[in-house]
Amino acid sequence: MTLIDPGKKAPAFALKDQAGKTHRLSDFADRPLIVYFYPKDDTPGCTKEACAFQDNLPKFKPSKAAVLGISILDEASKAKFAKKYGLSFPLLADPDHAVAEKYGVWQEKSNYGKKYMGIARTTYLIGPDGKVRKRWDRVKVDGHAEEVLAALG
Repeated sequence: MTLIDPGKKAPAFALKDQAGKTHRLSDFADRPLIVYFYPKDDTPGCTKEACAFQDNLPKFKPSKAAVLGISILDEASKAKFAKKYGLSFPLLADPDHAVAEKYGVWQEKSNYGKKYMGIARTTYLIGPDGKVRKRWDRVKVDGHAEEVLAALG
């Protein structure tokens, strides 16, 4: 599956968050949505990224933008991660990586010469019309939440 280019419709999804509540793309039809895909709960880079979005949530308020994090670990893992770091936005569990595949972020990765499939750190900004406005590939965590905020205008 390939990454979704800006201007294209974002693929629909329905995933459960850390509290077991289902979130659908259609739930956010009236406002911008930031969907960031991250490899794993409670790892250094992913924790830093999640905490940066959490710290910037008040700044996202004026644009009415919602923030969703998605990774393949289950709801229990998400609940532990959210509680440990005080994350108040939905972290969605995509255990069969179906949504990650639809968005083109389920990719072959390599670590110490070992090849495996995993989530490539990618962020999508989806407009109220359900179309991708902007995509960030191979996200560098430092300053990323601020970059997304700036793109919201």
